[in-house]
Amino acid sequence: MRKKNIFKFLLGGLFILVSLNLNAQENEHNAGEHEAVAHETEEEHGAINTKEGIKEFVGHHLMDSHYFNLLANGETGEHYGTPLPVIIWDEGLHIFSSARFHNGEELVEIDGNTYRLYHTKIYKTDAEGTIHYGEDGFPTNERPLDFSITKNVVMMLVVALLLFVFFRILAKNYKRSAIPKGLGRFLEPLVVYVRDDIAKPNIGPKYKKYMSFLLTVFFFILLSNLFGLTPLGVNITGNIAVTFALALVTFFIVQFSGNKHYWKHIFWMPGVPVLMKIVLMPIEILGMFTKPFALMIRLFANMTAGHVVVMSLLGLIFIFQNWVAGPTFFGFTIFISIIELLVAFLQAYIFTLLSALYIGMAVEEHSDHPEDHSEDLPVV
Repeated sequence: MRKKNIFKFLLGGLFILVSLNLNAQENEHNAGEHEAVAHETEEEHGAINTKEGIKEFVGHHLMDSHYFNLLANGETGEHYGTPLPVIIWDEGLHIFSSARFHNGEELVEIDGNTYRLYHTKIYKTDAEGTIHYGEDGFPTNERPLDFSITKNVVMMLVVALLLFVFFRILAKNYKRSAIPKGLGRFLEPLVVYVRDDIAKPNIGPKYKKYMSFLLTVFFFILLSNLFGLTPLGVNITGNIAVTFALALVTFFIVQFSGNKHYWKHIFWMPGVPVLMKIVLMPIEILGMFTKPFALMIRLFANMTAGHVVVMSLLGLIFIFQNWVAGPTFFGFTIFISIIELLVAFLQAYIFTLLSALYIGMAVEEHSDHPEDHSEDLPVV
């Protein structure tokens, strides 16, 4: 029964993860977008060999998209890839292909309303496609409720499908033999490592109950990070909505797994004077939320920073345009990319390790701890 409950809980967590990312346009990190929206003209973007053009290129690389672009012709502006479905709610449900926007160059009219794709977001506008700005430089046009299947959502579904296939293969290998073959030989050391070096030391005897979650989050983050290093231009873990959802699932698991000792240490810390208990209570409550917040920011910031550095180094090649800068910055890019490969594994490990640590703190038994004799201590 417990296995069924934890499986249902994990499915709910993954549902939250996908649902939050469907509205990632509201929360994602728009690198340089404020300045671009406030100062950029609508007719022309910066050239790729200028600082403004490089900054815009890096910003668009980090953002989510309604298109799955594979190639682009810098001279003609043509993009080659796959448009994704747009799903919006505005006085009713509207579903159409993002190809109708023609990479933001065309307007889409539905039931008397006109929509424009501007900086990866869909706005209601007039027949001329006018975008109005507020004092802060951001668009003030009304926006429909957006449930579109964006590039990040597609890649998340691909990663989920790969995880299902990989572990089905591993499970079948174990049914045939105690020694896995093929892909199982690569997966087994990672699974054993998560079990013996992350779950057991930090959770203790109850580690089996949480192994499915720890393995899921470890391999999901790892594959997402690795896809981010490919030329596909996906940035799943560089999207703060995704890292927020992952941290939120960890938060819920920790809170629902907490035993009476866990909650007692939060609301009425044993072994300290009464006055100190009152002081520590709000600090411990705040700590409940700062832990998942740290998980969210750490993964998001590290993966975003890596993409910014790599893309910036590539941009310097186009700015300097000489035989010295080209090979030099290309070499730096290869070096940073190798480091990013290490960071991809490291961030998956750190997120899983801290999740296991927080779970272990919530389920730890304190039967061997001394009784609370705080009443006998003098109040300072």
